[in-house]
Amino acid sequence: MKWLLDMGVSSRVADWLRQQGYDAVHLRDAGLQRLSDDQIFEKAVREDRIVLTFDLDFADIAAQAVGDVVQVVVLRLRNARSDHVIERLRKVLSDHENDLLTNFIITVEGSRIRVRRLPIQ
Repeated sequence: MKWLLDMGVSSRVADWLRQQGYDAVHLRDAGLQRLSDDQIFEKAVREDRIVLTFDLDFADIAAQAVGDVVQVVVLRLRNARSDHVIERLRKVLSDHENDLLTNFIITVEGSRIRVRRLPIQ
């Protein structure tokens, strides 16, 4: 499973994902912090990566994508500290592993995780 972490997500989360055995690239670490949302999305699709972001625009972009494998995890957390993000991401990985293999948008909130399969009808 490969991840692409958006600028709003801490690099510590990318480090944690790598420690768990995942291929995780943070935009900052790759020198790509100036990419537009569309360019980030295109990179993720091209490289078969799951976008991890706080940016709600990615859910809209993903919902409109046609014919591509689309995988986005949107964090809607009041507490954006990396330890809290990791805790919630750990829950996603343990409870929704099969969902992470399909076209989806997963919205992670403080008390719930919502999975929407694509395309949205």
